[in-house]
Amino acid sequence: MSRAVPTINTARLTLRSMRSDDFARFAEIWATPEVVTHISGKPWPKARSWDAFLRNAGHWQVAGFGQWAIQPRGTLEMAGQTGFFFGARGFGDDFDPYPEAGWVLSPDAQGNGLGLEAATAAHDWFDRVVTGRTVCMIDAQNDVSLHLADTLGYATLRNVEVEGTNVRLMTRKGPPN
Repeated sequence: MSRAVPTINTARLTLRSMRSDDFARFAEIWATPEVVTHISGKPWPKARSWDAFLRNAGHWQVAGFGQWAIQPRGTLEMAGQTGFFFGARGFGDDFDPYPEAGWVLSPDAQGNGLGLEAATAAHDWFDRVVTGRTVCMIDAQNDVSLHLADTLGYATLRNVEVEGTNVRLMTRKGPPN
């Protein structure tokens, strides 16, 4: 299912397709220790960033949804990403078949509500266009991201260990009431 990447504008940002000239910033964000503290714990080398960057682009063509670049108004560079993907993580039938939500912001864009604004806009789009259940996986120590997931309407499925880290698997059956 091929779908053009929609552009979504909110009060303070634009969610847009990732462009080839975004790769340097994408790689910079994923190489930042503060960004990966609760994701993998290790900054990504450029090769891993490149693989993820291409996967993000391909998701829109194959699945009809994917990740957007988050671009705050008045800036030229992306500040992070949000959206949906199939992770094929091997966690079971209550997790793997469903689109997985994710959100990442550079440290200079954190702490002012942009992550919630971006993730809310992405979920609003999903609820209107794709619909259905989504899941997410969050480090059990990442209180900020867990709060964001709760605000979006996610509930805990269970905790699992991934590469020595306790993570929470969560599910959302639709918009919060």
